[in-house]
Amino acid sequence: MKHLFFRWETALFAMLVVELAVFGLINPRFLNVANLVYGTSDFIQIGMVALPLTLVIIAGGIDVSFASVIGLAAIIFGVATFYGVPLPLAIALALATGGICGLFNATLIHLSKIQPLVVTLGSLYLFQGTATVASGLVGAGGYEGIGNFPEAFNAFGYAEFLGLPTSLALFLALAFVLVVLLHFTRFGRTVFLAGLSEDAARFAGIPVRRVQTITYVITGLSAAIAGLVMSAYFGSARVDLGSATLLPAVTAAVLGGASIYGGQGSILGTLLATFVIGYLQQGLQAAGVPSQISSALSGGLLVVAVALRHGSAMLADFIAVARQQKKPTATVTSGGESK
Repeated sequence: MKHLFFRWETALFAMLVVELAVFGLINPRFLNVANLVYGTSDFIQIGMVALPLTLVIIAGGIDVSFASVIGLAAIIFGVATFYGVPLPLAIALALATGGICGLFNATLIHLSKIQPLVVTLGSLYLFQGTATVASGLVGAGGYEGIGNFPEAFNAFGYAEFLGLPTSLALFLALAFVLVVLLHFTRFGRTVFLAGLSEDAARFAGIPVRRVQTITYVITGLSAAIAGLVMSAYFGSARVDLGSATLLPAVTAAVLGGASIYGGQGSILGTLLATFVIGYLQQGLQAAGVPSQISSALSGGLLVVAVALRHGSAMLADFIAVARQQKKPTATVTSGGESK
């Protein structure tokens, strides 16, 4: 029970409760169950990329290109439907695009030995440019959207599953799969070990490159899913569809407990952090706070999250050392008896 009380996820849950209570006092309609449930459609895509991004960070990497992968996958889907490609095949092409982008990132990182942040920052602009060129194939220049999707796809954006918006149901399903994968499988253990120390993991026989590559591919696939969900929700595919997800998704992963140094993180923490950030943005908008200030607060939250996680780790180390020093040491007398 004591261990549960001091878990980071417990602190995040308490933060979420306090946040909802404050915004509920400001505007009682904010706490309407329908508003809380269906309002997730405006921000749940952040979590769809933050969850797999957590795996990448735990494994010792980072990926900021997912924001452009969202747009690229959406554009590929839009171009495919524009030319009459059947809906299932168009969706498959979008998902394949996301997976290939993730594989490209991982391969380039491993071959070049360049820091993942630098590589994925470059691919962020590469994928964005590719999406812009692809959108030109149907005459959508610049950041114009591609629409006129099949009616079945448009309906998906507002459909429900078990009384929940489809996007929220997908997010929860993805979270469940990743919780099992990360915390209850051998692969999950190798992800943590790879992040703690690549050299030690290699000496232990763990295929570090393969493990890290899988995390990047999962992130690319999830970004493509987010792109499809956003396209259905907005009724169009645009190059900049995922641009607003970059900072909130990274913040959600770090606030959720993922260490920027690797080897530490939690899918449940990222899930809770997604709701903390999403409802924070919605609550501020409902209170009439300008969107610029909301974005600034998200950036500040990222800085605070990193500082808190780093500070709490240092405090834990200090307490452990202090307790070790306080332990009584036994001395052995000449007669063999200890004092």
